[in-house]
Amino acid sequence: MTQLNTPYPSTAYLTGFLHSRGFAATQVDLALSLVLELLSSRGLRELAETIESAGRGRGGRKRRAPQTAHFLRHLPAYLATIDPVIGFLQGRDPTLSHRIVSRQFLPEGSRFESLQVFDAGGGEDPLAWAFGALGTQDRARHVATLYLNDLADVLRESVDARFDFVRYGEQLAASQASFESLARALAAPHNLIDATLDRLTRDALQTHTPDLVLISVPFPGAVYGALRIAQTIKSQRPSLPIALGGGYVNTELRELAEPRLFDFVDFVTLDGGERPLLALLEHLRGERPRDRLVRTFVRDGGSTGTVRYINSAEPDVPFAQTGTPSWEGLPLSRYLSLLDMLNPMHRLWSDGRWNKLTVAHGCYWKQCSFCDVSLDYISRYETASATVLVDRIEAIIAETGQTGFHFVDEAAPPKALKALAEELLRRGVQISWWGNIRFEKTFTPDLADLLARSGCIAVSGGLEVASDRLLQLMKKGVSVEQVARVTKSFTDAGVLVHAYLMYGFPTQTVQDTVDALEYVRQLFEAGCIQSGFFHRFACTVHSPVGLNPDDFGITLQPLPPITFAKNDVGFDDPTGTDHVVLGQALRKAIYNFMHGIGTDADVRSWFSSVDPDTRYPKPKVKRDTIARAVGLV
Repeated sequence: MTQLNTPYPSTAYLTGFLHSRGFAATQVDLALSLVLELLSSRGLRELAETIESAGRGRGGRKRRAPQTAHFLRHLPAYLATIDPVIGFLQGRDPTLSHRIVSRQFLPEGSRFESLQVFDAGGGEDPLAWAFGALGTQDRARHVATLYLNDLADVLRESVDARFDFVRYGEQLAASQASFESLARALAAPHNLIDATLDRLTRDALQTHTPDLVLISVPFPGAVYGALRIAQTIKSQRPSLPIALGGGYVNTELRELAEPRLFDFVDFVTLDGGERPLLALLEHLRGERPRDRLVRTFVRDGGSTGTVRYINSAEPDVPFAQTGTPSWEGLPLSRYLSLLDMLNPMHRLWSDGRWNKLTVAHGCYWKQCSFCDVSLDYISRYETASATVLVDRIEAIIAETGQTGFHFVDEAAPPKALKALAEELLRRGVQISWWGNIRFEKTFTPDLADLLARSGCIAVSGGLEVASDRLLQLMKKGVSVEQVARVTKSFTDAGVLVHAYLMYGFPTQTVQDTVDALEYVRQLFEAGCIQSGFFHRFACTVHSPVGLNPDDFGITLQPLPPITFAKNDVGFDDPTGTDHVVLGQALRKAIYNFMHGIGTDADVRSWFSSVDPDTRYPKPKVKRDTIARAVGLV
């Protein structure tokens, strides 16, 4: 599972590519189908029956978990409201928003307690502070999202503790050296969720009768579901070939040696899927021997055999020749527009149906020391002309009827974006778009204005640690003051700016963290950024930090013998900084900054609020540094 509001682009790209080469191909989003089946009046009745049956089977009435007990108490209300709410979130019944925001329509469980933080007392609307001038539709989507999250909690409590809308069972797959945890989970009897997915898979198999099945697993949270799907397919059609690929495979299964994975799939392909897929299709047609497959893992010698990696060296299909992504087979009208987090940029991830498109393959910078720069999805940089890109945009609009685009590049190159914007304006193609960039000086006020006129509504970029020392160690190629000027240019052009922020980077001290938060405070205060998020640094084996830890002053912790997934690796940092406590303060601070609170306060107060027994150092950053950088003083 990835997103519920819009299809993940990997299958759309492969479908479009296959169409361009004359193959009949379609795609099915079984994750969406599963959620819609579970979150329906029929699904909730089955859930209630499952819970009651489990209680009877224990020979006595067991104390229910809180949200499950609430669900059963208010079952008639849930059955009456679930289908209308889903229809509202699919955009089919916008007038229902008025009843949803009344707070009298939906049963409210524990997730609604989060709204209490906005209640200042005195009878005011608790959503007013959080949403400000945002309209009824936005408020209703947030309330409806809390309602769905309540139901997800019931599924976790009563059916599968690993359930999540977007990270289902990810702990079974993320950086798991052994396949054992997944093997045990997949050998367990079907629960309600598994049985539902099994039924949906059988239906899809009967509808489409494929000759080859490709399963994309972009993230660890998609692996368990993917293998359950493969398990069902093999039970119905044992000889039907199944290939596994996607971001998770490309990142974590590069040293795959686990033969049990091939009880579920026949082939596992790495990196860009076009060339391996062409080779696989030729092999299945008898036109290419297996020993000439491209970037593909297979199992030799039956069920007890060994895993072998085959890579016949052949050039990749150029990015400009991969075809136009196609959404054939996907029910675009059934995706759910959610509003989960009160974060301006995160809202774009979950709210609205965006066409996903890549401006270029890979990253033109590919130097950041925390990034997987050694892997193909970063290291192989290729572009397509603005003409080709706008041709693709027009074709996608014609197919989907949607003019919103999310450019999913690691960092869209400024030269390519400039050419794209000019071509969009020249042709009069009206779209709304957003994506990732590097906050580099090439993004001048004039370029920011041009991108805004072409439809750019938001950009996000990695400021990471707002410390020039650490930015140099990260090889970001930017300074804090440069970031301030670039982000201010976008803000002045009417473009929302989100900053990806990081803490816990090797050798980062308490002083570094305090100074970084002071810079972030000033960026909000000066109107340079409107959104941000702090995440904890994780060392991966494919990054410069993981490959050369001595260069960053750390020691990697030893890994166990690996036959399955390999990605994250622990490390020892001699600074000994308590990043757990610091992270709590950083997240609290930035949440408030996004709501215009505390941007004039001493940043040490945020750290003291979570750790009052520690004295934190005064920021070494002058309080007007950013204001001076952007010409406000």
